[in-house]
Amino acid sequence: MSKVDSARSALRPAAFLDRDGVVNHDDGYMGTQDRIRWMPNAAKAIRRLNDAGYFVFFFTNQSGVARGFFTEDDVGKLHDWMLEELAAQGARVDDVRYCPHHPAGTVEGYLEDHHWRKPAPGMIHDLMAHWPVRHAGSFVIGDRPTDIEAAQAAGLPGFLFAGGDLDAFVAVVMAQTSVR
Repeated sequence: MSKVDSARSALRPAAFLDRDGVVNHDDGYMGTQDRIRWMPNAAKAIRRLNDAGYFVFFFTNQSGVARGFFTEDDVGKLHDWMLEELAAQGARVDDVRYCPHHPAGTVEGYLEDHHWRKPAPGMIHDLMAHWPVRHAGSFVIGDRPTDIEAAQAAGLPGFLFAGGDLDAFVAVVMAQTSVR
């Protein structure tokens, strides 16, 4: 069995991290790597989760696609770059989901209130369907009430991050959600 197959077969908890405002500062419509400012200790927080056996997922609304600010290809390239940058620091993100839709957008094909768009739990449900996530011990960290609403709709605890040291915040969340 390959390492990837083995990682996918073991039931374990997951940390669902919003991207903008949690992993990186939310400076509005982050479509390119030159605009990314990492949250303090983001890689260290993800390494902490990795070392504790959590799956680590990003889930993020990216209405900039629907609004014509950038394309889905741009989002994919940005995510690839972010995951490479984190991996270079020993931090592994297992998977990413994003929702490019927004009902008030301007780009045809994206003008809907899609079931993946937070506060709906679609991205979380999709990740849980594709990975062997143990519900017990899993959690969501977001910076907006819609992130917490998505967590609650998925039956997971949600924690509102106000910025600062992400690793310190993750350590507290892990202590509160650990399953013994």
